[in-house]
Amino acid sequence: MTTRYSSLVSVKKNIMQNAERVVQSANLVLKNATQALEDSYNGLALIETPTSGKITEFLSTRMLLDSQRVLIKHNEEWASFAENELKASKEALKLTMIEYEKFKYLEFKEIEKENRKRKIKEAKDLDEIALITHTRKDTTRVA
Repeated sequence: MTTRYSSLVSVKKNIMQNAERVVQSANLVLKNATQALEDSYNGLALIETPTSGKITEFLSTRMLLDSQRVLIKHNEEWASFAENELKASKEALKLTMIEYEKFKYLEFKEIEKENRKRKIKEAKDLDEIALITHTRKDTTRVA
């Protein structure tokens, strides 16, 4: 049954589905960010520091450690950003779900109201038909 809310319900449902897709993609971005962070920590653990040797070896190891720390900091920021984006998209999804449910409820109530009106009309029609047939039976008996 189509009501005045039917088109709004379908629009709100599409918006909600888009918000669900945004949450899924934000989850994927967060997963990738945490994996990159874990990989950068593992890369830091793999760097061996020399205990003896030329100064150039020490300097190159230091440069490697510095660059790995910069990479770790970048990945930490990325993971934090992805986490914030996920929270924001979940909040947006929650709001769109509330809107969808609100209009769905209004549509349900309007359908319920129309069904009640139809049942009352049918009952009145049946009463009228019963009254007409009853009157016909009375008039045919008299004649």
